[in-house]
Amino acid sequence: MPVRGVIFDYGGVLCYHPTPAQIAAAAELCGVSSEEFVRALWKHRLKYDAGQDPQEYWRTCASLMGRTFTDDFIATMIEHEIGFWSTLDDRVLAWTDQLRKHGYRTGILSNLPIPLGRKLRAWNGFLDHFDHVTLSFELGCVKPQREIYDHALRGIGVPPDEVLFIDDRPENIKGAREAGLLAELYSTWEDFPQIAARYNLPAARR
Repeated sequence: MPVRGVIFDYGGVLCYHPTPAQIAAAAELCGVSSEEFVRALWKHRLKYDAGQDPQEYWRTCASLMGRTFTDDFIATMIEHEIGFWSTLDDRVLAWTDQLRKHGYRTGILSNLPIPLGRKLRAWNGFLDHFDHVTLSFELGCVKPQREIYDHALRGIGVPPDEVLFIDDRPENIKGAREAGLLAELYSTWEDFPQIAARYNLPAARR
């Protein structure tokens, strides 16, 4: 069955991961090491991505770091976090446009918390590259739960065995395959030509 739709993860695929310098700057503000900061950031992340109140999430992070955050400091951390995930990979974005020109449906399926998701929704012109967008905070569920994949499939209107899902986390790839989608693990842009060729998709330009 030929592929007729491609769904992309956001963080680590459509945009770059935060740089060590970005992490170090935020960690320094918190008075902890980068390792301690990252550990606290990801410890309860899925709950945050499912729509947890940002204040509650960051107070939990503060506790894990042995700190106490004021409301103003939490606002600062939220701005840092938005900055972590705001550098788009224009090569991948250009490929989404190329796919659409060839008649493929495109979508985003991403675990994102409220501040990041709202930023994405408000980002002028960004979502115009996609036919449908599924964000975890709006549904109250996260990858790799089955229902979030089903929502994304309904949105782009293509049967699962004709949809390719691209994500940078193995557990999300496993969840997609269990939901009936084709799925490929993303690591670097250099992987894209091989992925495109494997599914007879338009070539991803280097």
